[in-house]
Amino acid sequence: MHSPTLAEVDAFAARAHIGQYDRIGVPYIEHVRAVAAGVAAFGTGLQMAGLLHDVLEDTPTGPEDLRAAGIPAAVVATVRRVTRPPGTDYRAMLLDIVTDHAATLVKIADNAHNSRADRAAHLPEADRARLDGRYRDARAVLWPAVAEADLRTVLAAVNPALLIELD
Repeated sequence: MHSPTLAEVDAFAARAHIGQYDRIGVPYIEHVRAVAAGVAAFGTGLQMAGLLHDVLEDTPTGPEDLRAAGIPAAVVATVRRVTRPPGTDYRAMLLDIVTDHAATLVKIADNAHNSRADRAAHLPEADRARLDGRYRDARAVLWPAVAEADLRTVLAAVNPALLIELD
């Protein structure tokens, strides 16, 4: 079985998320594409993981479907690592993620995209405040787990406004 191209993984993710929209009404595929773009500097495998990072959690797709599609084992492992198992505490999941560099970079890109002010502006104030606190708390766990240069690379690509939190 051949390993799929990045375009094939993008198409797989688009099929998996068909008909799904994020909290502000944007097709969900746009979020996973933004996460993939955020980790593009780290290679095709991480871009694939970015495209697929929510597929196990938010669609009927299982790890076996990823393997059957020829998704490389390392990509499947990263996707599984960033997938929150049912009943798992969010902080416990983050503490597990930071034990893996690839998963940490994907989760940083995910957090950065979810933290964009232009996206949050479309949410009700109560949701905006709750999510802002959650994302800020997650950054306190995620950011120290990677080199500052890697962090800056991801933030510059996904949400440059967050760079001010580093300085």
